[in-house]
Amino acid sequence: MAYDELELDRIGDRKTAVFFIISDTTQTYNFLVALAFSQMFNLLCERADNVHGGRLPHHVRVLWDEAANTGQVPQLEKIVAVIRSREISLTLFYQQLAQCKAIYDKHAETILGNMDSVIFLGGREASTIKEISENWLGKATISMQTDSRSRGQSESYSQNNQRLGRELMTPSELATMPGDKCILQLRGLPPFYSPKYDLKKHPNYRYTAEADKKKSAFDLDRLINRKRRPRPDELCEVYAVAVPDDGITSEDEDILNYDDIDDPDAFA
Repeated sequence: MAYDELELDRIGDRKTAVFFIISDTTQTYNFLVALAFSQMFNLLCERADNVHGGRLPHHVRVLWDEAANTGQVPQLEKIVAVIRSREISLTLFYQQLAQCKAIYDKHAETILGNMDSVIFLGGREASTIKEISENWLGKATISMQTDSRSRGQSESYSQNNQRLGRELMTPSELATMPGDKCILQLRGLPPFYSPKYDLKKHPNYRYTAEADKKKSAFDLDRLINRKRRPRPDELCEVYAVAVPDDGITSEDEDILNYDDIDDPDAFA
């Protein structure tokens, strides 16, 4: 790379969009994304403290889809606890909670505990729906009425009312939750059972490639193959490399002899 194309430390200085695209079939280069995230969080926190008085001028929102595929980011449990005050937010997407626990082990609880909101979009993984049913949703109080009647020479009738506790939603109910529903848990508030938002109703949906592929699709190949823009004010370091004489063969000496440049036989 001739220069720093990412400028991760400047993301919070201006409106910026950065995309990390990795293969979903091989994990060979996934560690590079984890390394980039770790470096980005550290650089942004340092710049917020040293340049902007503790808060970045533009909020940086990290949407980390398929977080399990990128592997472990060092000290993520500490990062999620301190980035909020620097105008940085993080959204982690997991197929199931077991993925987070498998990667971060005991630190997974710390990471999830620092999230102000948790959304369950649906799933059938046993440990995930059990965790949601028992710890997120809790129990609800229900009234149960039982009637009994006996018939014989003397008929009798009795009625019993009692209050019981049951899960707000049982694991089986969570596993069969409709695909257009979700559960949102906000810090300090009861959970919400809500319809999922229809993205096509968003005012900016018309700018997406799904709405207009010809006009809004992002051409990645064109970006990669673009020519570097010259930067006259950019500072560069020039290195001089000395080549030892003993590394040059007799044939190389003939080629490097510029006195013979007019002699075509010298290059035969």
